[in-house]
Amino acid sequence: MSDTYASIKALHSSLPAFQAPISISLLPSIAFISLLAFFVLTFLFTTLPKSKFPIAELSTALIASALAGGGIVALFCTLGVYV
Repeated sequence: MSDTYASIKALHSSLPAFQAPISISLLPSIAFISLLAFFVLTFLFTTLPKSKFPIAELSTALIASALAGGGIVALFCTLGVYV
């Protein structure tokens, strides 16, 4: 068992440090753009006419929800709360 732990420990110490795929300097602009697009799509969602088949409403709501989630995560990471 100790051989396995020692080999894993050696492997862990030899690996390079984690490198984020998105530069941290881009996070404020990503948060701003995502949240701005979220608010625009939310306004659009509230002004869409009601229809029998809500394809446009559903797609607008799903895109707005995804943008809000990504924007909030980017905003938290900008502020130093890494989630």
